[in-house]
Amino acid sequence: MANKTPDIIYTIVDEAPQLASGSLLPIISAFAGAAGLGVETRDISLAGRILATFPDYLTDDQKISDDLAELGELVKTPEANVIKLPNISASVPQLTAAIKELQSQGYKLPDYPAEPATDAEKDVRARYDSIKGSAVNPVLREGNSDRRSAKAVKNYAMKHPHSMGEWKSDSKTTVASMSGNDFFANEKSATLSEATGAKIVFTAEDGTETVLKSGLKYQAGEIVDATFLSAKALRDFVKKEVESMEPGVLFSVHLKATMMKVSDPIIFGHFVSVYLEDFLAKHGETVKALGFNPNGGIGDLEARIKGNAELEADLKAALAAKPPMYMVNSDKGITNLHVPSDVIIDASMPAVIRAGGIGWGPDGKAADTKCCIPDNSYAGVYDETINYFKETGKLDVTTCGAVSNVGLMAQKAEEYGSHPTTFEIAGKGKVEIVLDNGTVLHSHNVEAGDIWRSATVKKAPIEDWIRLAIRRTKATGLAAFWLDANRAHDAELIKYVEPALKEAGIEIPIMAPREATRFTFVEMRKGNDVVTITGNVLRDYLTDLFPILELGTSAKMLSIVSLMQGGGLFETGAGGSAPKHVQQLVEENHLRWDSLGEFCALGESFKFLAEKGNAKAGVMAAAVEDATQKVLEDNRSPERKVGQPDNRSSHYWFARYWAEAMAAQDADAELKAHFAPIAKALAEGEEAILGELKAAEGKPADLGGYYHADPEKVAKVMRPSATLNAIIG
Repeated sequence: MANKTPDIIYTIVDEAPQLASGSLLPIISAFAGAAGLGVETRDISLAGRILATFPDYLTDDQKISDDLAELGELVKTPEANVIKLPNISASVPQLTAAIKELQSQGYKLPDYPAEPATDAEKDVRARYDSIKGSAVNPVLREGNSDRRSAKAVKNYAMKHPHSMGEWKSDSKTTVASMSGNDFFANEKSATLSEATGAKIVFTAEDGTETVLKSGLKYQAGEIVDATFLSAKALRDFVKKEVESMEPGVLFSVHLKATMMKVSDPIIFGHFVSVYLEDFLAKHGETVKALGFNPNGGIGDLEARIKGNAELEADLKAALAAKPPMYMVNSDKGITNLHVPSDVIIDASMPAVIRAGGIGWGPDGKAADTKCCIPDNSYAGVYDETINYFKETGKLDVTTCGAVSNVGLMAQKAEEYGSHPTTFEIAGKGKVEIVLDNGTVLHSHNVEAGDIWRSATVKKAPIEDWIRLAIRRTKATGLAAFWLDANRAHDAELIKYVEPALKEAGIEIPIMAPREATRFTFVEMRKGNDVVTITGNVLRDYLTDLFPILELGTSAKMLSIVSLMQGGGLFETGAGGSAPKHVQQLVEENHLRWDSLGEFCALGESFKFLAEKGNAKAGVMAAAVEDATQKVLEDNRSPERKVGQPDNRSSHYWFARYWAEAMAAQDADAELKAHFAPIAKALAEGEEAILGELKAAEGKPADLGGYYHADPEKVAKVMRPSATLNAIIG
C-alpha cells in the first residue's frame, strides 16, 4: 500500500457498472484533480480476484496485486474513503466461464475441479471456492449499512411514477415454504460469555469422527448459531409443490445462489433433480458420465447433451410433462431452473410483486406464479407482502413514504458470513460445535445430504448497529427492529437491543418480520417515512424490495457504510440486471445502465472528505448534488433503446451540470475560475458531443472480453466523443 492513503478509491468491478466507469471515471478524476483530490482504482472484479489468487500460474507481466486484501486492511482505518460498485458474486457457472475466458487470453490458469481427487486439485478447488459467492462484501464491510433514497431521487420518483402492475384480490400468486425441518426450525443460538476457540465435528453412526472445521475463534459476547436443512424434507416439499400446481400458474423457485454460495446451489440442485425426476430416472447415469450435476441447472444439462437427439427429445418431453415454469427469458427458452445465478430472490420477488404478482411463462405470456422459498427464515416477508397487495391493490408511488434500512452486516455478520462453516453432510450422524474446554455448544442429528451451517455475529457490530438505528430513527421518525422472538438467533439479538434502547431512553418497536412487513407497508402508504432495522440477509432483501416498488429500481439508493474505525464505504446500488445491459451494448452499442447510484455515492464520498476538514471537497459535494438533481429534473437518465439517450450521454449531462454548478458557486474562487471555461465549452459543444455519441450507436461493440475486457477497447467504446474527450482530458 502506498504511504499516503488515496483521497478516493474507486473500485474496478464487472459487467455494466464497469463499462460505465470507462466513461464516468475520467470525468471524476479530472474534476477531483482540479480540487487537488487524488482518485485511484482497485480491482475487485471476478477476473481480477482470480488472477490475484493464482500468481504461481502466471508470468511476471500477468501478475497483479491482491487489491481486495489491500482494501480489506484499508477499511479498518479512519482514512478509508471507498466508492464500491456492484461486483459479480460468482456462481460456479460464472466462475468457470471467467476461467475459460482468461485461459483463452493466454492466462494458464487451472480448470475448476468439480470433483478434486489429488491434493493439488483440492488446493486449486479451495482457492477457487474462496472467490465464489459473496467473497467481496464480507471483506470490505467493516461497518453497518445505512441505505436510503436521496431526496432528489425520491422527489423525482413521486413526480414521474414508474409503471406498476395491477393487483387482483383473486390472484393465484402465492409463496410456498417448507412445513418444518428447515434452517428456521432447526436453529440453535447462544451468546458466549468469554472468548474461546472451537471446532465443528461430524460423528458418523459408527462413531468415526471427522473435523469439518478447526481453529474457530469466538469473542466474548459473540452470538454463535447452528442449524441445518433436511434434504429429505426439502425434496418432499419440492415434489409436493410440483404435483399440487393449479392450472395456469407458473412454478418458480427463488434463492440466492450467488451470496449463499454453498447452501443455495445445493438447494437449487434438488429443485432441478426433482423437477426432472422422470428424465433422470431414465438417463441419470448417462448424463452423470457427461459431467452433469443438477446444481449447475438445466442450461448445463442442455449444453452437455447437445447433438444427442434421443436425450434432447426426452428432456423436451420431460419438461413439457411438468407444470410450466417461470422464465428468465421466454424468447430464448431460459427457464427459472436454467442457471442457479439467474433467479436471485431479492431481485426476482420484487419484480413479481411490482408486476402485480405475475411472471412470464414459456409461451411468452404473463401468468400468476407459485413462488417456492423453501426456508421460513424470511419467506414470510414476501408472503405477507403478496397478501397485503391482494387486499389493498398496487402501491401509489406518487404519495407513498420512503423506506430506508439500517442493516447489521459488519465483520461478516450472520448468514452471509457462514460460507466457510456450511457443509453438505456425508452420512447419518451428528454435527457438533465443540469449544476448546470440551463443552458442546450446539448439536444436531443429521442425515446424508442435509445442509448444516453455523453463522456468527460479534458484539461490537451489534452495538454499533443499535447506535446507528437510534440515530436514523431520531432523524426519520418511524422505525422497527425486524426480529422474531421465536427465532433462536433473533432472541439472542433482542437481549442486546432491549437494554440498549432503555439506556438511550427511546422506544423502537421490535416486530417479527411478517408483522414488521405489514407495519411498514401500512405506514408508507400513509405517506410516512419508515426505517427498517434488520440483520444482514433481510438488509439485502429489503433494500431491493422497497426501492423497486417505491422508486422502480434499487440501483438509485444511497448506500452508506459508516466504517467502525471512522472511514467511509459508499456503495452504488444493485447490479442484478447488468448482464442484459452488457448483451445489449455488445449487440447494439447502447448501454442503458443508469449511473445515478454512482453520482449519489460520489457526492457522499466528497461529503466524507469535507467532514474531515477538506473545504474544496465540500464545494465539490454540493456541486455533485446539484448536478444529480438536474440530471433527474431534466430527464437526462439513460433509456432502453438505440437512438434514445444512453449511459454516455447521461455522463455528458452530469459533467456539464457539475461544471456549471462549480462555475456558479462563490465559496471557492480558484475552483470557480477553473470550471468556468469547462462549463462554457461543454455547453457550446452540446450538439457536436451528442452527435458523436449518437453516431457510435446501432452497431456491434467489441470489448475484447466479458469478464476480462480489454481496457483500450472499452475506452474506445465508452468514450466515442472526441469533442468531450478534448474538454475533459
